[in-house]
Amino acid sequence: MSYLLLRYTLKDGVSPEEFEKWVKETDQPKMRSLRRVKSFNTYRMTGLLMGEGEPAQQYAELFEIDDLDGFASEDMPGDLVQSVMGEFMGMVDNPEFSICEEV
Repeated sequence: MSYLLLRYTLKDGVSPEEFEKWVKETDQPKMRSLRRVKSFNTYRMTGLLMGEGEPAQQYAELFEIDDLDGFASEDMPGDLVQSVMGEFMGMVDNPEFSICEEV
């Protein structure tokens, strides 16, 4: 099992309400429909446990993927993911896509 962790902030002019509505109505249903995606959740950063200030990113997403190679080679270039990614990239700044595995 592999994990894909995305961390990002919203672009200026994109409201959290607008973005979160899109996540619930478009992003999550479409990405969760992919057979290789075993789970997918989006998290809003609400503060720091230690230290002062704000978190470096506003949101994080965690995908659990059972076939990362198939996801990258077949799902990512497909119409469904590309349409979601196009909308996503129009709303977020500096997304970081990290591949993770459980220790």
